Amino acid sequence: MNLAILTSGGDAPGMNAAIRAFVRRGLADNHTTWGIPRGFEGLVRGEPEALTAASVANILMTGGTILKTSRFLDFHQPDVRAAALHALGQWGIDGLIVIGGNGSLSGAFELNRAGAPIIGIPASIDNDIALTEYSLGFDTAVNNIVASIDKIRDTASAHERIFVVQVMGNQSGTLAIAAGLACGAEAIMIPERASDYDEIADRLRATYARGKRHSFIVVAEGAGSAQTVAQEIAQRTGQEAKWVVLGHTQRGGPPTAHDRIMAALFANHAVDLLASGTHGVMVRAHAGSIDSIPLAAVIDAEREPPLDWQDLAEILAR
Repeated sequence: MNLAILTSGGDAPGMNAAIRAFVRRGLADNHTTWGIPRGFEGLVRGEPEALTAASVANILMTGGTILKTSRFLDFHQPDVRAAALHALGQWGIDGLIVIGGNGSLSGAFELNRAGAPIIGIPASIDNDIALTEYSLGFDTAVNNIVASIDKIRDTASAHERIFVVQVMGNQSGTLAIAAGLACGAEAIMIPERASDYDEIADRLRATYARGKRHSFIVVAEGAGSAQTVAQEIAQRTGQEAKWVVLGHTQRGGPPTAHDRIMAALFANHAVDLLASGTHGVMVRAHAGSIDSIPLAAVIDAEREPPLDWQDLAEILAR
């Protein structure tokens, strides 16, 4: 079979590990493996590249994606998707794997509905894709945030300051919650749950009263800006509050062992599914194993953040 792979939307650590696993597993089963550069845009405006075992050497430990990626809004248009479907037919592609987040999986669903044999692999540092317990990149992003906060903590402690740290998560607070729990944040602000500045200030004053002279607030970008939060908290507590936006450092760097392992398992299962004639599904982590679920179910569902983790983080920081 001629099997192809592309990465779409926001890059996530582990994408390269998945590409590597796809190629080497595919070649082991005598498939021909192709890469489509720059996501869905490459389907319409590019050409596939043959991928060999050598072409994916030494990418297991790298972030980003060797196939590049893009956010191709034109793919919402039916005529553009028709052009992509035509290209797949011209190239003789028997199966396509799409690695990406919610928008990319929606595009994969629409293209599959039009007739393209597609498997999705969830990849999002926000871990906000429904009906899977894990999305590639999440563990690396959490560890990147925790490592940054651990470094900031030295200054926070030395100067006895409050620090407000803004992390990614425009529509989902899962990343902020996990990072906040892991780093011992006094407060976590997310878009799915309203925050009360007065209540947070009261909590910080209580920690100060028992002798703790520095505190952290982790803010998902969709819940507000770190600068605004710092100003509001400083006014209410009378303490100095600094703010920092971690930005794209959260996405970068080598993927963790967990992301590398999940990438291998996801890609391995995706190749098995395509070889068996199955398509129109997303591989997922579920109940301790790797299986698949229809793309139609994924795009119609929403993933809720672990609010119990947020509550626990705030209890443990008191």
